[in-house]
Amino acid sequence: MAEEKSYYMTQEGKEKLENELHYLKTERRQEVVERIKVARDFGDLSENSEYDSAKDEQAFVEARISQVENMIRNAVIIENDNQNPDMVSLGKSVTFQELPEGDEEKYTIVGSAEADPFEGKISNDSPMAKSLIGHEVGEQVTVMTPGGEIEVKIVSVE
Repeated sequence: MAEEKSYYMTQEGKEKLENELHYLKTERRQEVVERIKVARDFGDLSENSEYDSAKDEQAFVEARISQVENMIRNAVIIENDNQNPDMVSLGKSVTFQELPEGDEEKYTIVGSAEADPFEGKISNDSPMAKSLIGHEVGEQVTVMTPGGEIEVKIVSVE
């Protein structure tokens, strides 16, 4: 049997997944079942696009339920209690400045399960996070990006 993947996340991220799972199982699943019932009433299922669409949606919902259950089951909660407060690590927010004179940017480094760049949360597997993790405030770090290398200076870690 293959080894299960661990999903690193904050307690908040795990609770968000648990809420999503509850919604999918209690509300969304029932909505899809209703759509299937209504579509069946349209007659011949072999040429019924409503029925096909509802069945596709049901498959998507069931796959997402399975995926979320797996992520919750294999969740590893990020805790930073005993770490150097000035060192970049999983679960911390880091502010850095692109050198020589770029704007400051702030990101929280989270597990891939809760990464959302639009909310300022980047995955610990991203090139930016991999380059910053383990470095401290004041250090200059070279980051490999799809557009090439950039130099950044770590301004603060929270």
